Amino acid sequence: MDLAPKQSKSESMSAQTSTVEQRLKNFMQDVSGRALVMMESATQGQQGIATDLVQEAFIALHQSYAEKTLEEWYPLFYTILNNKLQDWRRKEARRAQPFAFFKKINLDDDQEEAIELVDETSLNPSDFLSQAVTVEEIQQAIAQLPVRQQQAFMLRAWEGFDTQTTAQIMNCSEGSVKTHYHRAIQGLRASLVHLNPYLGGSSDEK
Repeated sequence: MDLAPKQSKSESMSAQTSTVEQRLKNFMQDVSGRALVMMESATQGQQGIATDLVQEAFIALHQSYAEKTLEEWYPLFYTILNNKLQDWRRKEARRAQPFAFFKKINLDDDQEEAIELVDETSLNPSDFLSQAVTVEEIQQAIAQLPVRQQQAFMLRAWEGFDTQTTAQIMNCSEGSVKTHYHRAIQGLRASLVHLNPYLGGSSDEK
């Protein structure tokens, strides 16, 4: 006979909530820094906007996908974050063009850039660090890239997502991801080559 006190329904729910909150806290600690770097680059250094976008994405993740596993949270979070970034960019574009609401705002050129490329080996940022290029210099170089190239590079190289998952997050084709990533690496090499000549050369040679 089990003499242990039974948990009430409210106590059980409270325990589940506490577990979800702790999981979310741990998840936020893991991805916040990288997500903020991505959003600061995409918003041209507007730290307040970047922080708001990241926080809104965490809130939306918690509200809609609390029951998902930690592994599922990663692509879901970045998908939400990408959508919020695109919404912000559209608002900024309309603000800059008062009559833009009369026409569709095209922020990206995914269709134009979707050319066939063999996907490159993921470029680990630590490769740059081991060659005496600082994190700040990498971030500055990333910030100079077009937003979609920034996203493709950071999702592939920093977060380690494969091409298919990155395409789902960015809501574009795998061919577009390969192109954006390819051009991002070329752009970073061009920006950083003066700091380290070993970064020179074309990735096409691989």
